[in-house]
Amino acid sequence: MKSPLHHAMRQVSLAALMAVGLAATAHADEREDLETLKQTTLNLIQALVDQGVLPAAKADALVKQAEAKARAAVAEAKKTEQSTVRVQFVPESVRKQIADEVREEVVAQAKMERWGDVNAVPEWVDRFRFEGDVRLGYQRDMFDEGNAPEIFHQVDGQNVSNTLEDRDRTRLRARLGVSARVTQDLTASLRLTTGSSSDPVSTNQTLGNYGSKYNFALDRAFLRARSPDFLPWLTTTAGRIPNPFFSTDLVWDDDLAFDGIALQFEDPAAATRTWRPFGTVGWFPLQDNEKSASNQARNKSLLAAQVGVEWVPSNDLRAKLGLAMYDYRNVSGVRNAFNSNTQDATQPAFRQKGNSLFNLSNPANLSGPFGLAADYRVLNLTGTVDYNLFNPVHLILSADYVRNIGFNPSRAQARSGRLLREEDTGYMVRAAVGMPNMLLKGDWQLSLAYRYLEADAVLDAFTDSDFHLGGTNNKGFIVGAQYGLSRNTWLSARWLSSREISGLPLSINTLQLYFNAKF
Repeated sequence: MKSPLHHAMRQVSLAALMAVGLAATAHADEREDLETLKQTTLNLIQALVDQGVLPAAKADALVKQAEAKARAAVAEAKKTEQSTVRVQFVPESVRKQIADEVREEVVAQAKMERWGDVNAVPEWVDRFRFEGDVRLGYQRDMFDEGNAPEIFHQVDGQNVSNTLEDRDRTRLRARLGVSARVTQDLTASLRLTTGSSSDPVSTNQTLGNYGSKYNFALDRAFLRARSPDFLPWLTTTAGRIPNPFFSTDLVWDDDLAFDGIALQFEDPAAATRTWRPFGTVGWFPLQDNEKSASNQARNKSLLAAQVGVEWVPSNDLRAKLGLAMYDYRNVSGVRNAFNSNTQDATQPAFRQKGNSLFNLSNPANLSGPFGLAADYRVLNLTGTVDYNLFNPVHLILSADYVRNIGFNPSRAQARSGRLLREEDTGYMVRAAVGMPNMLLKGDWQLSLAYRYLEADAVLDAFTDSDFHLGGTNNKGFIVGAQYGLSRNTWLSARWLSSREISGLPLSINTLQLYFNAKF
């Protein structure tokens, strides 16, 4: 960026050149007017010095440079005098307009760049926006005495480490994000967060680990492009991005980030209309596998699309409905050939628990690896209604329905050697009353939800990690409450009660108490 001194010098040089040109061509009776114009320019520089905008030394240097350029211009004018078209008379109104334009341009530049403002920060600082939050709290996990021991779950490959012993934990979550406006059409964003780098659906850190530092990992890193002049209805986001879909944690955990690219379609002009359509398409790589003689697994990915509409008939009522298709590619397991392990990488890179699995080893090894028995092509219908009961108290109703239309019993049996039940459906309903967000002291919200999620309705890796301690094949209730203590500071509490839908008994109750601060 050019300095303020450079801009002022350019303006004064321009004025000096105009003065020389006028002096060389005007009549003797115009010399007094030219002198007035010259003094006006010098007085403008002196005013900038008096206001502290320009140091006196720089102002002197500016004038000397302008005079030097003026003398050079006169010398050049003499050399080209024969070919110069002389302007014998410049009206007073024109001279005044030129002087005013120079003065206005300098003043406007000074205001925009805040010359002389001792409290001003560099212009580039305004292009950055920071945000973050810290959450500290307590969690108690309570297991029913009638649960099957974890060893029985592990035989089927389920990721279950505890089914009988209650556990108390103090937990911490910290997140820090920054966004930078690179150009008018492009922003770059980063976010760091606590949590394990091998767990994509949790940003919690359990306290009581003095043997090592807490992890602080790069959770998001993406570019977002949107041009107000070219395709203003299209927003492109690429990198490790936030969830681009209208959804609930029945399918996508709130902490999950997506690797890939998403194109979001929404007409800016629709913001003032009653009906506001939207759409999203995206491609997301899930697991990169480099093929070799010892690894024959294929790359895994997700193709996704969603269309929907928002209805806003008044300031007190809005409703939103979205229909999505999530098509997973190459996520099911492939059994190894005899005494081979070339298909080991077809096992999921991460999973929680619930999906139907089968042993990839041949001959069978009790420790696995285990792959997914089913295919996953998930149809998801999500809706919400937000009604302002009396400002600022809202009634918010939401519902979510999923079905894995890619589940095929015969293919699953051929792949795994097991006859699997069609457990491919899930749903959730939730009602909340209070303020939509905890922003001010005294804000509050109460909520009640019921969810039902069969074993192969969605990938267990990506669904909510809190209910039933993560995964699928569960059903139960969630009761929640929040209360604002101050601006962007609040308490939250949840009771999550769940049990299995089928298979070995596993009943879990969880209590969460958190103090939240957002900045």
